Amino acid sequence: VQLVESGGGLVEIGGSLTLSCAAPGPIFNENSMAWFRQSPGAGKEREFVAAIEWTDGLVFYSMPAAGRFTISRDLHKKTMYLQMREMTPEDTALYYCAAGRVIASSVPDTYDSWGRGTQVTVSS
Repeated sequence: VQLVESGGGLVEIGGSLTLSCAAPGPIFNENSMAWFRQSPGAGKEREFVAAIEWTDGLVFYSMPAAGRFTISRDLHKKTMYLQMREMTPEDTALYYCAAGRVIASSVPDTYDSWGRGTQVTVSS
């Protein structure tokens, strides 16, 4: 599954940003899509942010994301979104979207397809 992220950029502390992940091709058999992020620095692993079940729309969040971020999807446009608000410098990272047959997993290795990422930088 091809995934294309967009919407990254520079935002001030406390600001908001919305990321998009488009799936231009077929997404048959994909049960969930998710957002992960990788902070700058050597050895940083991809951190789970949020996931959404593609058909039912059930959502799951990491602790840092809960209450500030909102994940959603548009079935017709085959696009997933991540609305971020009250952003802090700790949100600075390369944000990736992922898709897989897994049901809303927080483990990166359980996802089959990945985008190339979109950079989000929160200025201090």
